[in-house]
Amino acid sequence: MKIQSYSFGKMIINGKVFNQDLIILKNRIIDNWRRKEGHILQPEDLDEVIEAKPQYLTVGQGAYGAMKISEEAKKLLFSKNIELIHAPTGEAYKIFNQYQEEDKRVAGAFHLTC
Repeated sequence: MKIQSYSFGKMIINGKVFNQDLIILKNRIIDNWRRKEGHILQPEDLDEVIEAKPQYLTVGQGAYGAMKISEEAKKLLFSKNIELIHAPTGEAYKIFNQYQEEDKRVAGAFHLTC
């Protein structure tokens, strides 16, 4: 899946518009992704990602980087041999696309607003 564009509150993937936070896995998109604590990524927010067993997880932390990643989430990903890449969403989606083009097993978790 290719992310065609991102702007505050909006992401277009394969021609479909998304206006809510989302997770992208190899063959599916989980839209309207909600976290236990809105602007903190916790281990329990990553169940579908862990189940999918990607090699990389690209986290878009929002347009201004407002979503933080808890130490517990970082430790969980490390324990599952999933490399974490994180950046503001405007940068993170480009990294996600690059990894997709390089045929790497990558998942994405994107906060679309702040």
